Amino acid sequence: MEDTEELRAARGVRRKILGDAYVDAATADPAPTAVEFQDYLTATAWGVWAREGALSPRDRSLLVLAMTAALGRMDEFRIHAGTTPRTGVTDAEIDELLFQIAAYCGVPAGSAARRAVQNARADREAGR
Repeated sequence: MEDTEELRAARGVRRKILGDAYVDAATADPAPTAVEFQDYLTATAWGVWAREGALSPRDRSLLVLAMTAALGRMDEFRIHAGTTPRTGVTDAEIDELLFQIAAYCGVPAGSAARRAVQNARADREAGR
């Protein structure tokens, strides 16, 4: 993938939200296909975060949490639940979001999301 200004901006947002350690681990595989895949993920998923628009990082974060919970993507949900201090989402807002998830996505999704939030908070408190 061509190293464009948009891709560089997306990389910057990804690092800002997920942190250097996470991104470094995710992009450590030097195989050409792995590098291309990570660039694709970054351009696609994080490019939407880097674009101008009416949604703030806080809004985008809440939407990602709701969508990953709705899709049952709890690994991604937990990753993003752990980033909320960097996106401006408060613990109280996540707690309220759990009710929305349970009401609109079902109790199993809400319960799984709650467990993921508890684990993310435990990791944060432990400094991980």
